[in-house]
Amino acid sequence: MRTFSTRAHNHQARTALAVVAAAALALTAAGCGSDDKKEAGPSSGAPSASSPGLQLPDLKGQKLEVAAVWTGAEQKNFRKVLDEFQKRTGATVTFVPTGDSTSTFLGTKIQGGAPPDVAFLPQVGVLHQFADKGWIKPIGPEAQAQLTKNFSKGWQDLGAYKDKQYGVYAKAANKSLVWYNTAAFQQAGVAEPKTWDEFLKAAETIFESGTPPVSVGGADGWTLTDWFENVYLSQAGPEKYDQLAQHKIKWTDPSVKDALTTLAGLFGKKDLVAGGPTGALQTDFPKSISQTFTGTPPGAAMVYEGDFSAAVISSSTKAKVGTDAKVFPFPAVGSGKAPVVSGGDVAVVLKDGKGAQALLTFLASTDAAKVWASSGGYVSPNKSLDVSAYPDEVSRKIAQALISAGDDFRFDMSDQAPAAFGGTKGEGEWKDLQDFLVKPTDVAGAQAKLEADAAKAYKN
Repeated sequence: MRTFSTRAHNHQARTALAVVAAAALALTAAGCGSDDKKEAGPSSGAPSASSPGLQLPDLKGQKLEVAAVWTGAEQKNFRKVLDEFQKRTGATVTFVPTGDSTSTFLGTKIQGGAPPDVAFLPQVGVLHQFADKGWIKPIGPEAQAQLTKNFSKGWQDLGAYKDKQYGVYAKAANKSLVWYNTAAFQQAGVAEPKTWDEFLKAAETIFESGTPPVSVGGADGWTLTDWFENVYLSQAGPEKYDQLAQHKIKWTDPSVKDALTTLAGLFGKKDLVAGGPTGALQTDFPKSISQTFTGTPPGAAMVYEGDFSAAVISSSTKAKVGTDAKVFPFPAVGSGKAPVVSGGDVAVVLKDGKGAQALLTFLASTDAAKVWASSGGYVSPNKSLDVSAYPDEVSRKIAQALISAGDDFRFDMSDQAPAAFGGTKGEGEWKDLQDFLVKPTDVAGAQAKLEADAAKAYKN
């Protein structure tokens, strides 16, 4: 999924977590079972029984507004969670889409005196910015109890700021996955690549077989930041990743040059990118996924993006996740390890009240996670959720890998940046990487622009 504040505070250091071992997140890892106690899921009529310790108030007659970036299948699946909350409390909940510029949308609403009750922020930095402005409220004791029970310290820390807990990371993402069309791979006779060199070689072989190799959703700048982060984390390593995320090193650093040069090895070869760089720039995220699993031959053989891609595959194509559509970990670059980049959406209270706090309590519970997980295209950092709640083997493996990682992950870099640099459509890193996609030969020019925009946003 997109915005953030400066990282000079000690809390940021606590959330810069160690990279997980590649073996721990290999998608072939076992362990799809769990000894966790199963909890009641939603019903189509009467509200399902709450799990032990979860108490929600009677909110009959109250109206709540919830804002988030999600559209399409993601929004539809979240609506099921809100429906269950309504059944249990009697509240009426309305969903409001924010568009890609979440911080701008919410800022306008807040300054206009009409904020939603609860909002999902796709960037840690936005939480920090909003907290500094007094725009968000600390969570209540009931939500805190669920958070403490169900989430590891790393995920709790990501929703905290200056020793106050503000948010619940109810939705996470494993953003180090490549989805592929199994028929296209079989036709080309290629196997799942484990290294970047193998990835490029497989792409060339697939092109020769008559199928465009790689789909890139360049119309959405955030997808390009994800490409960069995975390459950079693997190639430069976790220490450099943390330094660049905090702008302690400049974007003109040689490590950035190396990562952009690596990406240029893909973006600069029009035969390897579906539609070429210009076509990729006109392809949004949903289309980048759907075209990979539509047509004979398909519009592409593989596409990089997070676990949430499964929702698009299921809703927009006839492909079945686990058979027609499979995944492999983002390939290791050079001598580095396979990268593990995570993202997430943090729920915060903008308008304090019993209803808003109750919704955060529910979102921190295993009950809400179970409803959400059953729909697919979703991964929860809730460690108490039985992975059997996920609808297919691929989802279970992705979820188990995330939980098994514990606190050992790296959070999306652009989501740690100030909003103006890392999370605004048509500006900063999003725009700079879109320009680089079209002209990947100009690595130095891309670095200079990235550094100028970063320096302006970070003010350091």
